[in-house]
Amino acid sequence: MKTCDIFVKNCRVLQPDMSISEDCSVVIDQSWIKEVGPTADLEAAYTAATVLDGKNKLMMPGFVDAHMHTCQQLLRGRTADEYPMVWTRFLVPFESNLLPEDSYVSAKMACLEMIKNGTTSFADSGGVHMHRVADAVIESGMRAAIAKSTMDMGNAITGAMKETAEEAIARTIELYDTYQGAGDGRIDIFFAIRQIMTCSEKLMRMVAENAAERSTGIHMHLCEHRDEVSFCLQNYQKRPAEVLADLGVLGPRLLTAHNVMLSDHDIQLLADNQVKLVHCPRANLCSHGFPKVPTILQAGCSVGLASDGSSFSGVDLFDEIKVLRYAMLCFWGLSYFDPVVMTCKTLLKMATQGGANALGHGDILGTVEAGKKADVILINLDQPHFLPSQVLVNTLVDSGCGRDVTDSIIDGKLVMKDREVLTMDEEQVMYDARVHMEQIIKRAY
Repeated sequence: MKTCDIFVKNCRVLQPDMSISEDCSVVIDQSWIKEVGPTADLEAAYTAATVLDGKNKLMMPGFVDAHMHTCQQLLRGRTADEYPMVWTRFLVPFESNLLPEDSYVSAKMACLEMIKNGTTSFADSGGVHMHRVADAVIESGMRAAIAKSTMDMGNAITGAMKETAEEAIARTIELYDTYQGAGDGRIDIFFAIRQIMTCSEKLMRMVAENAAERSTGIHMHLCEHRDEVSFCLQNYQKRPAEVLADLGVLGPRLLTAHNVMLSDHDIQLLADNQVKLVHCPRANLCSHGFPKVPTILQAGCSVGLASDGSSFSGVDLFDEIKVLRYAMLCFWGLSYFDPVVMTCKTLLKMATQGGANALGHGDILGTVEAGKKADVILINLDQPHFLPSQVLVNTLVDSGCGRDVTDSIIDGKLVMKDREVLTMDEEQVMYDARVHMEQIIKRAY
């Protein structure tokens, strides 16, 4: 018999076409999915170091939170019900007062919450002390694309977060040289443009050149609000996407978050350049507006989903899926009597394959099939809000939540079993988070 690391037996599987199989088994070895097939056949062929009983469970790809801020985990609950500009009034002062250990503790808390909610990988758009964030992610067992926030202009940006273009690039290169490929390949280091309003042309060109030289990604906020579009029209006489095109930033390795204030021309420009778009439904709706998601998808763009961190809410992508589904039905569907303007299958693909594409790993992540990385989760279906169901995929989207996730496997290693996270001391992480939050509040406000 052949050996394998993990054998998940008698589960159902969310297939790449978003159909759901009947009972089968999944073989995982050396971080990869080796086989998916009938239980009897695979049990006769393999002996495993670890066997998981998947009865009454659904295996699906782990969620990818394609835009979040781990350093804002300890800001939870502070930015709701506040007048604009929340970014300059709260986020900048908060991030400016973080110490390296604060960023480490915050990132561990973020990873703990993501794992408990079924997220297996994420893209951090950057904050301060990102080397400590990388340390925390490596320890957690998660997969991540980590960027260092870069800004070299803007009156609202404090000295702790503002650098020269040369300093920003040098420190990102140092982060890249130290952590790229760390954690057995689970860590990627991206370059970053925090947003056009706080980055000079010089810095944006340098980011594009250095990312291309290293064949890595660029993470940025784009068309998040009207102020950004107005800034570009006044200073460049062009819209944000057009500015990025002139500076050589647009391309397949660019990940843009929010994407609310896009014109139809912007959308086509991003699609032509194969930019990876990411929506943050709750963050967008509470302060920015309704994105043109149906138009973006029709243009052929790859779209992922994200939480934008925990300052506004939590990091449960099931919640983001629901919010986007009904926001799109209300804004675009009801207007034209279109009940399928945002289908359940489309939303699941965005939260899995779309996010994998944004991280630059769409070829090895995002689906459960042989030859893909074993970044998967198990959902407990034996619950009243799931059964009986005539169309299980629809029920999964409309009724599922992060607390339904029982087990998580990342890079072929069991990270959570029966709701217990195996890579971190949950009580210690939560205790440290409370202590550091209190210390930050005393320094920042």
